[in-house]
Amino acid sequence: MADVLIRNIDKETLKRLKERAKNNNRSLQEELKDLVDSYAKPDIDETRNRVNEILTKYKASGTSFPDSGEELSGDRSR
Repeated sequence: MADVLIRNIDKETLKRLKERAKNNNRSLQEELKDLVDSYAKPDIDETRNRVNEILTKYKASGTSFPDSGEELSGDRSR
């Protein structure tokens, strides 16, 4: 894993981060890592765009899947 060094953090900000870490029963380092990890995850717009890209490729491919409802009905009637 990589290391990151952040300098010149406002004292009040650092105080709030330490309080947050304490409330979550974590070290300051663990709390900051969790915050960075959470922030780096795709947001809803990125996720929506990716889903739309996949759907567009799927539709363009002409691939189709059988109707699972019909398959289940057929299985039940056996």
